[in-house]
Amino acid sequence: MSKPIKSQKAILSKLGIEKLNNMQLEAQLAIESCFEVMILSPTGTGKTLAFLLPLINELDKEIDQIQMVVIVPSRELAIQIEQVMREMGTGFKVNAVYGGRASSKDKSELKHPPAVLIGTPGRVADHLRRKTFRTREIKTLVLDEFDKSLEVGFEDEMKEILELLPKVEKKILTSATQGVEIPEFVGLHEPALVDYLHEKVSQLQIKKVLSPKKDKLETLLDLIAHVGDQNGIVFCNFKDSIQRVSDYLTDNNISHGTFYGGIEQIERERALIKFRNGTYKILLATDLAARGIDVPELKFIIHYHLPIKSEEFTHRNGRTARMNSEGTAYVIQYEQEDLPEFIGDIPTEELTGDQLPQPSKWSTLFISGGRKDKISKGDVAGLFFKQGNLTKDDLGLIELKNDCAFVSVRTAIIKSLLPKVNNVKLKKKKVRVLEV
Repeated sequence: MSKPIKSQKAILSKLGIEKLNNMQLEAQLAIESCFEVMILSPTGTGKTLAFLLPLINELDKEIDQIQMVVIVPSRELAIQIEQVMREMGTGFKVNAVYGGRASSKDKSELKHPPAVLIGTPGRVADHLRRKTFRTREIKTLVLDEFDKSLEVGFEDEMKEILELLPKVEKKILTSATQGVEIPEFVGLHEPALVDYLHEKVSQLQIKKVLSPKKDKLETLLDLIAHVGDQNGIVFCNFKDSIQRVSDYLTDNNISHGTFYGGIEQIERERALIKFRNGTYKILLATDLAARGIDVPELKFIIHYHLPIKSEEFTHRNGRTARMNSEGTAYVIQYEQEDLPEFIGDIPTEELTGDQLPQPSKWSTLFISGGRKDKISKGDVAGLFFKQGNLTKDDLGLIELKNDCAFVSVRTAIIKSLLPKVNNVKLKKKKVRVLEV
């Protein structure tokens, strides 16, 4: 086995992390010493890093085939883990495959197999059936948020994946749910258990806001004024409701994004990018956003609709007050509506805010060049500083993708900026720059 390309200290430094938390340290020890590990920890506690760090140490840089497969329940989680591993700068190739993007794109990337393949069960099973890549060197399998994959109907595909990966020696399972059953087909015998679900890792407050009307739109607007200029997610149970709430917020000049299963994957990705970079402070979402997405620290979440199951309540709440930070989950309750038993008796919040948040001062620009064009974040920043004459205060978050990039800039300067940076050369590629 060859030595890791980069030390753990260097990786953490690159990610801007001072030290691992207790769960991550315990998971690391378990993974280094056991072939079967089950990690139970709340959403937002760093499970991705908990399994990636020790498992990357076990990869062999002399092998030019896939050595590790990570199965995830959603496209968003696949993209997020791929991004985390790229940012770690390990020197190992990583690719994500998932439904909703062209299979030809997968085939093109997998011609030069990555060391780590991340994917949704349906797409990974499909590639295994077609024998797109060799399985002989795949010794490690991670089932991340495995209960969610089962919940959304991927049991047959997961069984098939395990049957088609006969050389797997190490299995890691993760979940954020209490009392989950490990299916027999996973074939675990005596897994080491890393259980941090009982740990109090946050200062979450849960409060209810009473709505005098069955239609909660006005109360939602009052609550947004109350929380002020903060990042938060508003959870709805149905995509039709999201459209109705979105129209209402638009009419009241509240900038926001939407995130649910009925919109194209590219639109979902862009909504998350704009949420991360501050173009949007509010995201309207279904339970698709309750776990497995990469979003900034949230000060609040709002249950516009009451969750139907206790698990949904827990996972939604897990998006705020993460890792020893504070946050509030608000439940909007129609005065004649009964709260589900699992919510319990919670205090009522009196709304005091009277001023709606101002539109964000940031907008998002798309750049038609990315990692495959040998473009780095530094190149993107250089383009805006040199060609666009921007200062550091004008430039926000830069996100680099394989074939494009996104950057946030101050809205006030976009009109004068675009003619300076559009259709100019970045590295060896002439790129388009436009607002999205």
